[in-house]
Amino acid sequence: MAQNIYDDPGFFAGYSQLPRQVRGLVGAPEWPAIRSMLPDVSGKRVVDLGCGFGWASRWMREQGAASVLGLDLSQNMIARAKEMTQDPAIRYEIADLETLQLPEAAFELAYSALAFHYIRDFDRLVRMLHRALVPDAHLVFTIEHPVYMAAAHPDWLQDKDGRKTWPVNRYFIEGERRTDWYVQGVLKYHRTVGTTLNALIGAGFALRHVEEFSPTAAQIAAMPALADELERPMMLLISAQR
Repeated sequence: MAQNIYDDPGFFAGYSQLPRQVRGLVGAPEWPAIRSMLPDVSGKRVVDLGCGFGWASRWMREQGAASVLGLDLSQNMIARAKEMTQDPAIRYEIADLETLQLPEAAFELAYSALAFHYIRDFDRLVRMLHRALVPDAHLVFTIEHPVYMAAAHPDWLQDKDGRKTWPVNRYFIEGERRTDWYVQGVLKYHRTVGTTLNALIGAGFALRHVEEFSPTAAQIAAMPALADELERPMMLLISAQR
């Protein structure tokens, strides 16, 4: 079973105040890049893996998706998503992505934002998703970039010129990473870029687009703190097709 950190009261209280949770998709600077990678969702059956508060699930329906199944391990997340949704074509369920089994050929799009790096057995997950998608369907997801999460102590350092530097160590030592974020001991799983992409290829997916998110000049002008994201990749965005 995946670690259910989101039902920790302290974690959930802090997490709920993030701009991407308060403002939704417009509060996520990577959203324009993700949106450009998504296929036309009109008439499609969508599964939203790690749906959180349901922002993407509701957006999919606004764009014409036939139905959306939002899945999340956290009772807190699912409860909040249900509170914020008045749409019978969106169904939310508590589910552990580590053991999830979806029906075969049940969806035309699988989507996930910043959830798969919490999963130990990524190979099993993507093989299951391949079976759950119809031919030509898409899998679009984001994860923390392996460069961002590889280090034993992922935090800014200063080089001899006083410039911010992000440490990269243990990159090729894959597996558990524990960090302190709102609470101690948040568990994630580091995989290299190659391991991530090859798992998709091995499951039968064809890669369509791979992007290492960086903010635009306009985004930095509106939010100067985003300039830090030019120093190292924080997120990896992937589109694949069955």
